[in-house]
Amino acid sequence: MRERGTSERSCIVTRAVLPPDAMIRFVRAPDGGVVPDIRSRLPGRGVYVTATSNLVGEAARRQLFSRGLKAKAEASPTLADEVDRLLEDDCLQMLAMANKAGLAIAGFFKVAAALEGGGVRALIEASDGGADGRRKLEQSSKRGAGGGPKRIELFASTQLDLALGRTNVIHAALAGGGTTEAFLARCERLALYRGETAATFDEDEAERPRANAQGVGGELQFLPMGREDDSGSGTE
Repeated sequence: MRERGTSERSCIVTRAVLPPDAMIRFVRAPDGGVVPDIRSRLPGRGVYVTATSNLVGEAARRQLFSRGLKAKAEASPTLADEVDRLLEDDCLQMLAMANKAGLAIAGFFKVAAALEGGGVRALIEASDGGADGRRKLEQSSKRGAGGGPKRIELFASTQLDLALGRTNVIHAALAGGGTTEAFLARCERLALYRGETAATFDEDEAERPRANAQGVGGELQFLPMGREDDSGSGTE
């Protein structure tokens, strides 16, 4: 497959020409297998598939990789699931980095207070959490200053536990910052791959105040989790 420069690539399934960010790159492994390259960093010739699970699965079923890779390349029947896991891991690694940067808090009461203070960039809720807690935090968000946060519901509680280094994480929040933006971009990519909506906004994003690692609105601090003091910290 002829690559068309840095601004566009051709999908081997649909032949649609799209920006690289809207596609998944694949390379051939030394053993002849097909390897996903979600960050487009692996050496060698690459081919591209539009970044949806259905199309990656179709490319694997039809074994469409050999022609573009100019060599026999056999895709695993579970290739679409493998890409999903890699995209998911990429999100969670960035969430862990946001936590290390002091941008994260967790626990129902801490998150509710942050939402009411305004300036929370992202509200992360476990996909297996209860609806009642989500409803209450939505009310806290509406009472907060400025626009509401972007809500992410892509990860189970056990996954959030590992990323944030604590147990029973059901609700978490991120202040604004470059790492938070990188996390949100990865969540959007994962959701689009799954055919889902990554997140929603309570209000117009343009009206939302941005927070940083030092504080929200000059008052509520987003500190590393081990340094927070909140009587509700044990409740998720």
